[in-house]
Amino acid sequence: MAEQHALFDPLLQDLSDRSRDEVLAAFSAVQYSAHPVAEVQLPGLRDVTLRRHVQKMLKLIGRTLVHVDGTHWTSGYADDIAETLTAQGWQPLSVVDRAVLVLVLVHSVAIPRSEGILTGDSWKSARPTTVDELRTTRISAEERRLALQRLRAAGLIQLSGDHSGGPSYIPGPQLQRLTPAARRRLQDQLILAAAPSSPIAEAIRARAGLAPGSAGGRRSTSTDGTEEGAV
Repeated sequence: MAEQHALFDPLLQDLSDRSRDEVLAAFSAVQYSAHPVAEVQLPGLRDVTLRRHVQKMLKLIGRTLVHVDGTHWTSGYADDIAETLTAQGWQPLSVVDRAVLVLVLVHSVAIPRSEGILTGDSWKSARPTTVDELRTTRISAEERRLALQRLRAAGLIQLSGDHSGGPSYIPGPQLQRLTPAARRRLQDQLILAAAPSSPIAEAIRARAGLAPGSAGGRRSTSTDGTEEGAV
């Protein structure tokens, strides 16, 4: 953090020692916590003026504040930065890891959303992806097991609370780092792939000006590891 402190000093020099500490604490929390941070826990997030300083600090490193559920905050790559990284071909996940992650997102988010079971734009899902659903690809059992381990370690998926039928998976907390625009693009692409004939897919195509029945659209940006880019 020493080098970062030098970068941030011009933004923080006019703050009192207390305000400076509160801003730095909020910055560290949203940048490094595995889960979104409750606004009520940190004055640097609770106070609008101090939160602006946190946002300015994040902007200097290509990041931005992301509001989660109206009460929590995290950080993610700014949309323009994510787009640049994607255009440069930056991809932190292997092909196998991406395939397994997309399967989890399709079964836990895209299909329930296309059926009207899941609403809003959150990644929270009460519909876990089972191991049987993950066996529908040509990925070997060992490759799938290792991919699941890596995705869990990266926070991109997590085990669901119900283990009665064996392990099952839901989206992980790192997906909360997607900005609203990146989240919408990724969710739209997943629905177009999972349920192209559904009413919600037709609404997505109409909104994007795509031909009926097409699966087109831009590739979506993502998080520190989803389908396209970074969180």
